[in-house]
Amino acid sequence: MKLRLICSGMFALLFATSCYATTLRLDPNIDLLVLDGRKISGSLLKGAEGLELDNGEHQLLFRVEKVLDTSHGNVKRSYISAPLIVTFVAKAKSISIRLPALENLRDRRQFDKNSAFILVDEKGQTVESRRDRLPLLQGHQTDLEKALIAYNRNGQVASVPRFAQQPPLSMQQEKFPVDVVGANMPAERMLQLWFHQVDSATRQRLVSWMKALRPS
Repeated sequence: MKLRLICSGMFALLFATSCYATTLRLDPNIDLLVLDGRKISGSLLKGAEGLELDNGEHQLLFRVEKVLDTSHGNVKRSYISAPLIVTFVAKAKSISIRLPALENLRDRRQFDKNSAFILVDEKGQTVESRRDRLPLLQGHQTDLEKALIAYNRNGQVASVPRFAQQPPLSMQQEKFPVDVVGANMPAERMLQLWFHQVDSATRQRLVSWMKALRPS
């Protein structure tokens, strides 16, 4: 019962924030790393078919991770691309990232050079976008969230300055109150995704509302 109330309240807040939304369709070979300046946990996205985005400008940081053909042996091999940035305006019903085949070594090397992916809407029409790679130091472990903030501050090809103004999610004070619903429930994972997509004021209203549902 409590979970139903939480979900209903979350939907109400989302509709109050935006009457229109675009569904970002997630290719199974795409690992979404940062959305609009905020790090996204892979465990939260596991099994999700898409994300709801408000209409307007968005920025994604992602990697392509493709399991290669293992028919000639039992060793699993994977292709992992560099972190890629794409900035676009969401106004279609749905948007997908369309990748090249990447079936052979030549395709993958070519992709490493030109990052030739495109965005398409639900009709298969190309969505205008700005694309780039996130520059990383060779041999160094990098906080991708902070690296993208630095990228956005430097006026690069796909930068969005306003996403550089917010602190990393790890430094923000608003915490999703996981004790309201079971931490291992699938619905809780989706609520966390929604929670970190909305703006700070909406998150604060949601936390206050959820706290009110807790038994005294």
